[in-house]
Amino acid sequence: MKQPIISANIRVRHPQHFIVGEGSIVDDFCYFSTQLKVGRYSHIANGCSIAGGGARQCIIGDYCSLSAGVKIWCTSNDFVNDMVVVTPEGLDLGAKPVSGDVILENFTGVGSNSVIMPDNRIPEGTVIGALSFVPTAFDLKPWSVYAGTPLRLIKRRNKENVLRQARQLDAFLNIERPDGK
Repeated sequence: MKQPIISANIRVRHPQHFIVGEGSIVDDFCYFSTQLKVGRYSHIANGCSIAGGGARQCIIGDYCSLSAGVKIWCTSNDFVNDMVVVTPEGLDLGAKPVSGDVILENFTGVGSNSVIMPDNRIPEGTVIGALSFVPTAFDLKPWSVYAGTPLRLIKRRNKENVLRQARQLDAFLNIERPDGK
């Protein structure tokens, strides 16, 4: 088993809910304030932030990548209906933040400086291009390439080739995938 590589220069607000799988890497200057589970052989590049509080979670599957500067929000202020402010403890303004888990399934990637808002599932094999914005609860299709602001479908991804490469990597690493793909 190849141990994960986790930089000493990261901040983890909820270390009891910080799980990084075999062979994965978490680079310098990342910040995590939500529950985070990272699968096997995935990479979180420098300067990424995954935030939203301890009640929310972000799950990143196997063979995934977050490029430098990616921001994932599991909770955000409602910029339309509420003040955008930190309220003192004991004061309830009745604000209703936008909130939901973010899940990146296996073989996904997110390009540099992209932003993913709460309540999103990035389906298997889907990639998000650099400098893109994924709004809350956006309907993404598996094995596709999306990019832009506003986000749009660019093209389909070559599923067969990616899975062939994954099988080669698995054979090289002498690991067996539980899903058989």
